[in-house]
Amino acid sequence: MSRSPRLSRAAIIGQLKLASRKGDRVALTLATEQMKTLAYSPRYWEKYLLLLSHPLARLVDLAVIKQGEKIARQKGWVKPKRPPAKPAPARRRGGGARARGSSRPVAATQPSLFPDLPV
Repeated sequence: MSRSPRLSRAAIIGQLKLASRKGDRVALTLATEQMKTLAYSPRYWEKYLLLLSHPLARLVDLAVIKQGEKIARQKGWVKPKRPPAKPAPARRRGGGARARGSSRPVAATQPSLFPDLPV
């Protein structure tokens, strides 16, 4: 079986679709290996990130390869993380928590499941 030396986005997506529709493990393995070739080579990073615009390819990246975010971060394409939000000031409501607690019946202590054992 001769393989094409070029990796095509359309071919990889086609194999992923075949694997998702028919459960073809060979197609999934082949697509995953071709995706790894693109992901692990800096030469093909841009092609790989374009491939990740497809949901099936993104799913494989998130589950198996885990390179998309790393590549984007190394290229400086990821927005910096936002600083944590300031905590909102606590609002006081007129006895809201107490009102809810008082509506429940107060139960006596729960009887023991093992009455013969000393406490």
